[in-house]
Amino acid sequence: MSIYVFALLIGVIAGLRALTAPAAVSWAAWLGWLPVQDGWAAFMGYRYTPYVFTLLAVVEVITDQFPSTPARTVPQQFSARIFSGALCGAVIGAAGGPWIGGLIAGVVGAVIGTLGGYQARTRLVAATGGKDTPIAILEDAIAIVGAYLIVRYAV
Repeated sequence: MSIYVFALLIGVIAGLRALTAPAAVSWAAWLGWLPVQDGWAAFMGYRYTPYVFTLLAVVEVITDQFPSTPARTVPQQFSARIFSGALCGAVIGAAGGPWIGGLIAGVVGAVIGTLGGYQARTRLVAATGGKDTPIAILEDAIAIVGAYLIVRYAV
């Protein structure tokens, strides 16, 4: 598969959960799955980077359960997901080729994941009688497993 497909897919994950994607990418860099140690993206593989992103991702998963959490389509949430997709796509791109193509693919993926994830979750919640928590947990699981598979096999 092309490295840009993986960059697009990690962008989709960023659209679902903004901080799950960088957590997965940083773990992959730290474990040596993404060879970025000699370039600009080396910071993703530093000793504490995966722990910081993982902590932030856990906080995001928890706060997503609060009714007061804004929708992912509001400008602040949407832009955070696009930034996350861009960063993660660029890191994957840098590991296997030009980073700029990965950045663009990551942005496109983040838009797809944000809008598609919003529509899917809204429709699934309506189909289950308005029960959001099970759908949110399902979305979390999809994002975590998907992120792992993407970074494990990206390069």
